[in-house]
Amino acid sequence: MTGWDGVTWNSWRDHDDIRTRLDAGADPDLWGGSRRPLNQAAGFGSPEVVAELTRRVSDVDALENGTTALWEAVMENRPDNARALVAAGADPWRPQLGGWSPGRIALAGPAPDLFPVPDGQAGLTATEQATVQRGRHLVQALGRFFFEGTGLACIAAIDAAEAVRRLDATPLDEEFMEDFLDDPNEYDMDEGLLIAGVTTVPGGCIVTQPWGYTPSTPGAMARLTAGTVGYGLYANPKSGNQGSIVRDGTVEAWDLHPGGAPLPNHTPDEVLTGYLYHHHAVAQACAFAGLRPADARAVTGPADSWIRLPDVDYWER
Repeated sequence: MTGWDGVTWNSWRDHDDIRTRLDAGADPDLWGGSRRPLNQAAGFGSPEVVAELTRRVSDVDALENGTTALWEAVMENRPDNARALVAAGADPWRPQLGGWSPGRIALAGPAPDLFPVPDGQAGLTATEQATVQRGRHLVQALGRFFFEGTGLACIAAIDAAEAVRRLDATPLDEEFMEDFLDDPNEYDMDEGLLIAGVTTVPGGCIVTQPWGYTPSTPGAMARLTAGTVGYGLYANPKSGNQGSIVRDGTVEAWDLHPGGAPLPNHTPDEVLTGYLYHHHAVAQACAFAGLRPADARAVTGPADSWIRLPDVDYWER
């Protein structure tokens, strides 16, 4: 027992509770499995809790799955927590995932001046700066919106009309769609899975199904990506965001997790992408395909065109 029974994500903002537990003997260096209390507080808690833990831990830069507490504070955009960690001796320039340090990855975030850059420390390259600018613009344009349960196909270099042709789909009339969109759950699920929206955006098009997964299936993606590339996304309410990359009808990557944090096995470019689009799965899908939607309409509707797809097995390519 480590003294942390009953602690939830919200608990890391309750200074009195955390201090009481620590005074009663809770282990400041271990919170179940290999997780560390300071890392959890840095990402989800208050600066007061972070400061309390820094006075108790054996090492403020101890690693959990390859990252320090300071990395977690930067990743979750908790600048006050980051400052509390640095005040306690945490090193912003210690290389971690993909060779990135918390200080250098912070240069790509919303608070690029969070840490003074020491002499001789590399900043962002011109290529990285361009990637950051595109990412910030896309995240800002899309904003935050509810998309759980939505299936998407983000396709490069074709417009909505071409997507409809490739899918061999039939346009639906406005009266039917008005009734359907009023409450899609009133319709048979199998019928709903054959209804989708298609919208042209700068760079290509987006096929959306706010109530299902069909656009992201292998069959739909194979039809849509002939001669081009696309990113399929299903925001699975049960298991989280599921992504795939399909090029010219061939699946290049499957079981991806767009919007997730960078992982220890990621390349430097993947770490930067993971940081820029952390909690922004739709933006990451659009970015991969080179799409630049001006807002979330292509995802949430109303689409340029609502269509009925042929009744075929979309799990087969």
